Amino acid sequence: MLKVGITGGIGSGKTFVCKVFETLGIPVYDADTQAKLLMNTNPELKTALQTYFGNSIYHDGILVRHQLAEIIFNDRTALEKVNGWVHPAVADDFERWCTGQSSPYVLEEAAIIFERNMAHRFEKVILVTAPDDIRIERVCIRDRIAPEVVRQRMANQWPEEKKINLADYIIYNDNIQMITPQVMAIHRQLFSVSKENDNFAGFHHEPNNNLI
Repeated sequence: MLKVGITGGIGSGKTFVCKVFETLGIPVYDADTQAKLLMNTNPELKTALQTYFGNSIYHDGILVRHQLAEIIFNDRTALEKVNGWVHPAVADDFERWCTGQSSPYVLEEAAIIFERNMAHRFEKVILVTAPDDIRIERVCIRDRIAPEVVRQRMANQWPEEKKINLADYIIYNDNIQMITPQVMAIHRQLFSVSKENDNFAGFHHEPNNNLI
């Protein structure tokens, strides 16, 4: 099974692209959603957060997310601490999740694969990209926020050009090129790579009966 990362900046439309992959029967692990869940269910992660931020960061066992968000928005050290606890927990959870899947490849949707130096965890990485002006417009409509707020969020992520140079596959969600043909082309390639890997593994593990 291939482990494939799918990433993209805010407003790139990577979640929509993931839904297209899901219609093809490909399982998708949503790292952001799972991170939120783990912060409420993972005992080690909860202990780390409570020890650093105090017990008031939880109310009736549930993380007070807006309180944490206010802290880490203004405190870079606190943000790095949280990332240092959450990302390993998500990585471990993803590996456990993978053991229950049987498809030729799986996807992990994560916004900052390159920024957090996580690309090594995957055999391939797909980047969903779009021009900045389109991304800003999408997020403004989706979250009902001002363009300046979106630009601030974008500033915490790498520029598109830098990520394009690192990705194995690119999907352009620019309101011009159709998404489905791009997904189908990558889908076929990943199936081919998965098959090659399976054959290669079999070559190494099966005895050669022609040898005496």
